[in-house]
Amino acid sequence: MGTIGLTNFGFYIKTSKQRLHAHSVVASCSPERVNITKILSDSDENNVLGRRTALVSGVSLVSSAMLGFPKEGLAVVKQGLLAGRIPGLSEPNEEGWRTYRRPDEKSGGHGVGWSPIIPYAFSVPDGWEETPVSIADLGGTEIDLRFSSASEGRISVVVAPVLRFADYLGDDARIENIGPPEKVISAFGPEVIGQNVEGKVMNSAVKEYSGRKYYQFELEPPHCLITATAAGNRLYLFSILANGLQWKRHNEELKKIADSFRIV
Repeated sequence: MGTIGLTNFGFYIKTSKQRLHAHSVVASCSPERVNITKILSDSDENNVLGRRTALVSGVSLVSSAMLGFPKEGLAVVKQGLLAGRIPGLSEPNEEGWRTYRRPDEKSGGHGVGWSPIIPYAFSVPDGWEETPVSIADLGGTEIDLRFSSASEGRISVVVAPVLRFADYLGDDARIENIGPPEKVISAFGPEVIGQNVEGKVMNSAVKEYSGRKYYQFELEPPHCLITATAAGNRLYLFSILANGLQWKRHNEELKKIADSFRIV
């Protein structure tokens, strides 16, 4: 067996004839929870099990201490503005649906001088999960979130500065001030499906929740649902893409997801 080292944490595991040396980081995390000398024995047979147990326990404790997880490991303490993914899904409700709310701690100013993004929320059946966002994706750096389900489709949320489209909207933009549904989908639909939307809009609707209007569109092919609104100095495009089989099996659920999008 070769040397296995975690030198940053100050302990090592070497060959079966050598002992594991645990240093101050593990001890300072929780000495009463991990007693290295009790885990290991002098026999080679027990050393193999001891090394594995100590390594897993030590890494778990150090990770918990560094990341700020509580003892139960069920929540993350507030850490300020952070880049990347931060869990935002609730536990399933009685119907098995979970609500995603954009965490306040998540960064994403999308440009110097822009105010923080006003949080949004939507609901999905259990089984949908957040996936990494790449700046190479369609929509580039303005994609704030991606979700996916192998059986149902893909979700993306584009958050774009309204100054890209009009310089008179100020810091309290409303979707109706940007233009009617036809103008909005013609301007922003290609950012979602990657091509001109002319002739692809099957249905559209305008809905209002808590005094804010939402434009909703159904496009095909590919099967696509888009919900658009504006808040602060941002335009929000919530979209769902599904292939033919996914749409055939889950179109009612997908429409329910699209209708659940709200500015919080």
